[in-house]
Amino acid sequence: MKYFGIIVLGAFAFAAHGSNKGEPAFVPVLSTDFPDPFIFRNGTEFLAYATNASADRANVPMARSTNLVDWKLLAEGDKLHDAMPQLPSWVKRGLTWAPEVLKTQDGFVLHFTARDKKSDLQCLGTAFSVSPMGPFTSTADRPVICQTDLGGTIDSHAFRDTDGQFYLYYKNDGNNPQFKKPTDIYVQRLTPDGLNVVGEATPLLRNDTSWEAHVIEAPTMVRRGDSYVMFYSANHYGWETHQRLSPYAIGYATCEGPMGPCKDASNNPILNSYNDRKVGCLSGPGHQSVFDVGGRQFISFHAWAATKGCRKFDNKRYMYIAPLLWKDGKPQIGVSLRPAAPK
Repeated sequence: MKYFGIIVLGAFAFAAHGSNKGEPAFVPVLSTDFPDPFIFRNGTEFLAYATNASADRANVPMARSTNLVDWKLLAEGDKLHDAMPQLPSWVKRGLTWAPEVLKTQDGFVLHFTARDKKSDLQCLGTAFSVSPMGPFTSTADRPVICQTDLGGTIDSHAFRDTDGQFYLYYKNDGNNPQFKKPTDIYVQRLTPDGLNVVGEATPLLRNDTSWEAHVIEAPTMVRRGDSYVMFYSANHYGWETHQRLSPYAIGYATCEGPMGPCKDASNNPILNSYNDRKVGCLSGPGHQSVFDVGGRQFISFHAWAATKGCRKFDNKRYMYIAPLLWKDGKPQIGVSLRPAAPK
């Protein structure tokens, strides 16, 4: 596989690749199980957080990179580094999902989803640390948000607007088989410390188009000038044995403000599964995060590990990163960053 091009952004240099001559359009930057990746820039390095590691090895596993291309799981000896080694009292172990980190005036706040002991539903929590490495801790005895009549609540995303106001986006877990309800993405204001919500929740989007099927989730709000764009993922995240490819995909909505109203884009989804002889295989891209580097934007997401024949390889989701481009105000996902060439 040929490498060409270097994207230089400030102090960072990124290897890039093209999809010509049969090269795959997307190549993972971390080929280990790392679902729901969230990337946080910390000075001259990048930190990534993921859903709990298998076999209860870490509630919030982390990885580190200095160039967005070469990533390494953080560990102390044979043990994975855990950003939140001690869970709050309300949390049942083993189902800590989709962590995101927000920098505040006082430190760093971890937003996460976990299983609530009382309701036995997935709900939202927050924890605080003076360092983005953790340990994040919480003395809360209950979730921050748990829509128990709507199936629970998952996928919290904290957004800071240009005026400094924090907002929290999340979705009710109505696709929980016990509830079988529609899923909506909501927004609510966050307190200045980023730990709690205030005011009323406002619904922004519902799964109401065919490509979304029974679920929309994983909201990510982005502001570009005076415009607001909310990315989200939709459809079944899995890759089942009867499916040629996973139906999971990424779309977006345009919003009039951080509290909406929002409208689905007509060109959704903007990234979905495919199996193409020239550009490769991608199955189940989703749960994105968006971050800025040197005046440019990038998007991270996960997708299922696949064989050369584009069949499910194992039960792992790898991390991908690609430039986030814009044309006529519409987002486009560029050709992905490639891992460093083998020596």
